[in-house]
Amino acid sequence: MSLVFGAALSDAHAADPKSPPTPDYQRARYSALHFKPAISKATDADCLACHAEVLKPSVRETSPAGVRAADAKAWYQRTSTYSGTQDTFHRRHLTSDFAKSVMALSCTTCHEGHDPRDEHPLSSVTAQRDGGFRLRKSVVPETTCLKCHGQMNTAVMGLPGPWRETREMFQNDCLTCHAAIRTTRHQVSYLKPDAIEAAGKGNGDVCYGCHGGRAWYRITYPYPRHAWPGMAEETPDWAKGRPTQSEARFQIGTTAQGQEK
Repeated sequence: MSLVFGAALSDAHAADPKSPPTPDYQRARYSALHFKPAISKATDADCLACHAEVLKPSVRETSPAGVRAADAKAWYQRTSTYSGTQDTFHRRHLTSDFAKSVMALSCTTCHEGHDPRDEHPLSSVTAQRDGGFRLRKSVVPETTCLKCHGQMNTAVMGLPGPWRETREMFQNDCLTCHAAIRTTRHQVSYLKPDAIEAAGKGNGDVCYGCHGGRAWYRITYPYPRHAWPGMAEETPDWAKGRPTQSEARFQIGTTAQGQEK
């Protein structure tokens, strides 16, 4: 029995263990697993004990407007790395073939807990101290979603135009340049670095899918600028102020030189 469900049993069951256990929403809402530090150690099994529905197939066969899903392509289906029919958000990120091959996402990669007191503005001193509120959002998009769903920064990369228009110039292979540039990449716990590098050879869609091909936002993500062999000592203007390491909770190991393994 999960900690969440165990903490959510009704008072009736606590008084009479023989009575059927029924979830108590308020108790579940304030379960220790929804807060730090407990959520930092929560497993997917802990989360899915109460939230199993997020992985169940539930895509409409027909939209409210009458468009059949089988006859229309969603935006995330427009790169060669996605196959099959339309699917739900969580299933695409956790159980799709591509997600399982190149990602190691878990529930707590995106969900770091929440504070029910901070679901509306100025509701607690914590919200003011930490720089605002997310209005019922248990995920901070700027530090999670934007990592893989921001725009490709073609100007900084020196490309003559958007990747869709120029990829044939590079044989649709990002490693034409990146075999020697920014070679320290994907070294974070929520990705499978070796699998990404292998899949990206000769198929720019593997890279572009997460670096502009499925852009939700009009802005780019300021990726940490990890040092790589042969990297110029001088930091270009566009990179000044950028972090040089990934977030501590996602690091999978560092060397004495400060590079991630």
